[in-house]
Amino acid sequence: MTPFDPDKQQQFAEDVVGRLREAGFEAYWAGGCVRDQMMGRRPKDFDVATSATPEQIRELFGRRRTLAIGAAFGVITVLGGKPLEPIEVATFRRDAAYSDGRHPDSVTFSSAEEDASRRDFTINGLFYDPVEKKVIDFVGGCEDMQRRVIRAIGCPRDRITEDKLRMLRAVRFAAALEFEIDEETFLAVREMADQIGVVSAERIAAEVTKMLIGRNRVRAIELLLESGLAEHVLPEIVVAEEPDKAHLEQSLAALGKLDSPGFPLSLATLLHKLVDATAAGQICARWRLSNQHTERTCWLIEQHGVIDDAQAMPWSRLQPILTSPGIGDLLALHEATDGDAAALTYCREKLSLPPDQLDPPPLLTGGDLIALGIPTGPLYSVILKQVRDAQLDGLIADKQQAVAMAEGLRE
Repeated sequence: MTPFDPDKQQQFAEDVVGRLREAGFEAYWAGGCVRDQMMGRRPKDFDVATSATPEQIRELFGRRRTLAIGAAFGVITVLGGKPLEPIEVATFRRDAAYSDGRHPDSVTFSSAEEDASRRDFTINGLFYDPVEKKVIDFVGGCEDMQRRVIRAIGCPRDRITEDKLRMLRAVRFAAALEFEIDEETFLAVREMADQIGVVSAERIAAEVTKMLIGRNRVRAIELLLESGLAEHVLPEIVVAEEPDKAHLEQSLAALGKLDSPGFPLSLATLLHKLVDATAAGQICARWRLSNQHTERTCWLIEQHGVIDDAQAMPWSRLQPILTSPGIGDLLALHEATDGDAAALTYCREKLSLPPDQLDPPPLLTGGDLIALGIPTGPLYSVILKQVRDAQLDGLIADKQQAVAMAEGLRE
């Protein structure tokens, strides 16, 4: 797989704008890539806004190099070929009402200024001309960048009414960029927080995921609580009395200690003092998370205290935990929650054992039980587990002893 090349991606974005300009159209970079560039960050993806209509964009770049998936909203995807990421090219537009709280009922192609005015926040409403190397600002985004403020374009309530997810996006941007949320915008979020439920579970989960894996994940959770959104998105962390308040503070402290965590580890760290594995599973189901994320999150919460007892455990109890796919996350959770340091060292020493010592092949398999004439059924798993435990604990050492043990267990 060819690695992503930011220089080539930027050149592709410049070429797209240049080609539109050569054809007589107005065209700029738009949105997050402009914001990131102004903050000295290298944009990972680029969006282009233009006066060209979707049909004109397809004619210019060719139908084999374009996709019309978003054409109803004026968006055409231009393909650059591997290893370049596609670039969305959107016609300047003015949106009608948002009946579903997500998509405009219809769009009308318009000017760059009107297009900027229908976007969410001023820092995302900027355009950049890569030909003349200048920023085009119709909404006061440059000033808000300097003030380090997240401010809705126009009336905050109108912007939120159009898409309720913008409340979560305000929180995420404020945390990630270390900005403050404008007072009027924050007030609108607080007043409308109870309407976040109209947003699909998947879109909510995607925003929360970005918050929890971000560097400023603790601030994001604090803003969720301060804004009132947590009550409707993750009520399990809304606590008012001891000891739950202390537990939340401990969880947030641990969350801040994690080093580049994945989503299940972050979510488990936030929840582990407040809910059990069953309740965590209900949260994951509510957000429609993948089975992989759900299983890992619940397993971490279920096992989070087990490492403290590692040195006193039979090897047959500890070994399956150490060889589990999530052991790295479990040890990270243990360390972040200030678990027993000696136990952590002990586990890491065990994990450094050669593979044939850490996880030796089982002495018996289901096929062996069939060969012994043991009838298939629930007894199989009981026998195999007990034989495996005896193997790990050094009570049996070879297949002959394993067979003898199985024979004894069949009765």
